[in-house]
Amino acid sequence: MESTGVRTEKPTDGVLLITLDRPAKRNAVDGAMSRHIAATLDEFDADPSLSVGVLTGAGGTFCSGMDLRAFLDGDAPEVPGRGFGGLTQAPPAKPLIAAVEGFALAGGCELVLACDLVVASAEAVFGLPEVGIGLIAGSGGLLRLPHRVPRSVAAELALTGDRFSAVDAHGWGLVNRLVDPGSAASAALELAARIARNAPLALAATKRMLAAADLPADEAWARQEAELVAIKATEDAREGARAFGEKRAPRWSGR
Repeated sequence: MESTGVRTEKPTDGVLLITLDRPAKRNAVDGAMSRHIAATLDEFDADPSLSVGVLTGAGGTFCSGMDLRAFLDGDAPEVPGRGFGGLTQAPPAKPLIAAVEGFALAGGCELVLACDLVVASAEAVFGLPEVGIGLIAGSGGLLRLPHRVPRSVAAELALTGDRFSAVDAHGWGLVNRLVDPGSAASAALELAARIARNAPLALAATKRMLAAADLPADEAWARQEAELVAIKATEDAREGARAFGEKRAPRWSGR
C-alpha cells in the first residue's frame, strides 16, 4: 500500500476512507497512485457492504495535482478510461465525498470536482492554474466547474487560473460543509455515516438520477421512470416499507 501512495480503511459500517498518502510531495499523483485508486474504486463499487466513500489527503494537503517529475519521466497519472487519478473520467457508481485540507490545485481540484460532496477546512485553497503554464484543466475541471459554481465565476476562475478559498467555494455552493482546520476528514466521515444509513441501491440510483438532471426533459423523465420501476422491485424497498410500518431501523441487504 505505501509504495502506491494510497491507504484505505473502513472506519465505520458502509464507509470506505481513501487517503492519498505522499505528504512529502503534497500528495501529487503519479501513475502508481492513479492505478491504485482506480482499482480501489472498482472494489468499492463491487463490495455490497460499502455504500459511501471519502477521499482525503495525508499531511494537511489534499492534492497538489500531477507529479510533474514523474510525468517528465514518462509516468502518466491517467488511467485509460478512468482519467486522472483513476477517478476524473469515471467516478464510482456510489457516492464519494472529498475531505479537503490545505491545497487542492490543478488535478487535485479536478479530483474534488469529480466527487459528489465536498467537506473542506476553512483554510483550504482550490484552483485550476493550468492556463498559467500553457495548458488547460483537461481532467474534467472545465466541464464540471460551471455546474458547481455560477457560470460567470467558473469562467473567471478558469481563465485567470487564480486560486480561490474554501470560504468562497462554500458561498458559491461547491463546498457543502465548511469546518475547522484539521477536521475535514472527521466531518466527512460523519456525513458519510449519515448517508450510509440509507438503502445502498437507492443511493446509487439517486446518484445516477442526479447526473441525469441536465438531460432533455423527456429523456430525464423516462430514465427516472425506469429507475423507479427497478428500485420498487428490490428487496430493500420492501424491507424499507416493513421497517417503517414496524417502527424499527431497516436491515438493508443490497438486493
